[in-house]
Amino acid sequence: MPLQMLENPPVVSRLAPTPSGYLHLGNAVNFVLTWLLTRQAGGTLHLRIDDLDRARLRPAYLDNIFRVIEWLGLDYDHGPTGPDDFLRHHSQLLHLPEYNAVLRRLAQRSGLVRASTRSRTNGPAANVALETPGAAWRAHVPAGTEIRFADGGQGETIVPLGALMPDFVVRKKDGVAAYQVASVVDDLRLGTTLVVRGLDLQASTAAQLWLAGQLAETAAFNAARIQFFHHPLLVDTSGQKLSKSQQLPFDAGVLSRKEGKQVAFLEVVRLLQLPATAAETLETLREAGSKAPPVAPTALPA
Repeated sequence: MPLQMLENPPVVSRLAPTPSGYLHLGNAVNFVLTWLLTRQAGGTLHLRIDDLDRARLRPAYLDNIFRVIEWLGLDYDHGPTGPDDFLRHHSQLLHLPEYNAVLRRLAQRSGLVRASTRSRTNGPAANVALETPGAAWRAHVPAGTEIRFADGGQGETIVPLGALMPDFVVRKKDGVAAYQVASVVDDLRLGTTLVVRGLDLQASTAAQLWLAGQLAETAAFNAARIQFFHHPLLVDTSGQKLSKSQQLPFDAGVLSRKEGKQVAFLEVVRLLQLPATAAETLETLREAGSKAPPVAPTALPA
């Protein structure tokens, strides 16, 4: 993943965690990599916390986000200074009217959005009227739809969206905008031009590119304007990707790692194929990254 691939300044990126569990090593690696790519490009970094999933939000998880950022020694240019500031001035709940406006426009497009009262895990979805209480709205992706974009971490990419996500949720059963809609609207509001994500979200990137292209209001979210970097995921000893949803009751996340924050720096060094000595501090990591020649994408070790 070459740092030199960043183009089309100014670079504007974001850290976009969810307060649904304690941040794990994979989250920390994403934070450091996003920070590094943004700072190397002389860009602007936002802290954008995605808190629409209120069922899983816990005060301790929200506080953990700020603790991990401080622990890693990262700085950002815009965003909340702490949990209270976030809830008062930066929560996604404050932007519900913006999300709802996009949802209304999507619903006005004939055949683009369908409503269902049943989840896919419980059997075939039963389509109902959009106004039905408790119905989720799903985008209808035509069969055979493919999304192509240049991935800074993986190279030229083709995502078969029609096969992978033929009917992804755009409005949840509680009537609140789903992740794919909120993320597009938030990135447009922030002026994001660089998105750094785990490889597991590559299909979500494709969904967002397709969805944004359906409306004039969101058309600026496109691969010509935004650069995407999808990095390989860290896995546990059993080969499963690290996930907050799989945390055990006493798992405190990355802050409990005995190796300290250098464990995150070392994974970024391996990802970028930099000398091991670059993992000593953020500054050595940044200096080594500025001197490194372009490299081919590589798998991230467990």
